[in-house]
Amino acid sequence: MGKTIKIYLPDENVSGIRHAEIANWSGQALACPRSKFQALREWPEVQRPGVYFLFGVDDETGNDAVYIGEAEVVIDRMSSHIAGKDFWSEVITFTSKDENLTKAHVRYLESRLVGMAKQAGRYQIMNSACPQLPSLPRSDRDAMEEFLGAAKMLLGSLGHKVLENFVPQPKKLNLPDVHPTTGFQADAVVVPISAEQPHSPTIFHLRVAGIHARSVRTDEGMVVLEGSDASTTTYKSLTGNTAALRKGLIESGALAPSETKLRVTRDHLFKSPSQAASVLAGYSINGREYWKLEDGTTYAQLEIQNSTLLLEDLERS
Repeated sequence: MGKTIKIYLPDENVSGIRHAEIANWSGQALACPRSKFQALREWPEVQRPGVYFLFGVDDETGNDAVYIGEAEVVIDRMSSHIAGKDFWSEVITFTSKDENLTKAHVRYLESRLVGMAKQAGRYQIMNSACPQLPSLPRSDRDAMEEFLGAAKMLLGSLGHKVLENFVPQPKKLNLPDVHPTTGFQADAVVVPISAEQPHSPTIFHLRVAGIHARSVRTDEGMVVLEGSDASTTTYKSLTGNTAALRKGLIESGALAPSETKLRVTRDHLFKSPSQAASVLAGYSINGREYWKLEDGTTYAQLEIQNSTLLLEDLERS
């Protein structure tokens, strides 16, 4: 089902304050650069309960960073972060147009948002701990989960995929309760990602130099899955940005020693199949030819097959 998103630019500046909303949704978002924070005070939308994201870069690691908070009056809490937190350059707030969010609601949202951001693993989380999840009536909890889905969509539209998982997550069925500390649904039946199910991602395999890696093609690039192998050796043919990327992944622990190989410790997004394959193999390699489906179809062959099917569909229509 499609969604209509409306973004209002009060000063016709795409880098300035932006008000965003989704059609038929009671929530709203305000994005504001740090330099325009004083102007944000004039907006009544931040004079009420809500949650907020502080986006910036961690000075020590150079990684994208985020702090997630909640407040009964968003702008008041934000004011304390001007002096107390230096890393952020943009804030995005979420409040309700009908003013039906309570303190318990925003505490619930904060806890879930921190958990979702940690699970996605795209940003360095500046929160010292995941806030405890408050207890809510089932109807309120369901309403907040709907709010979270819309907030996730708006965040991505405003340029921050902080809540977006690199690959589709396993389906969860029978979700009666929420874990009191992690914020994730408890006692769920999890369908593994490798199981045959509608819309499950297509898994590609890389088998070279004694390693076996698994990846998924997404709209953003190639995501190598946690647990994949990588070579311990970096060969001379691997140069430039790809060699620097591999070195950085080893230093950060994203590629860690495991017996006679390196092991991918978390899902990682690469810009192209060849970049992913080269980093794992340790030498320059054509990923379009070496990433293969289980039946031996290469990445390049699959693209040709999909293009042929598309042309046939267009001819028939």
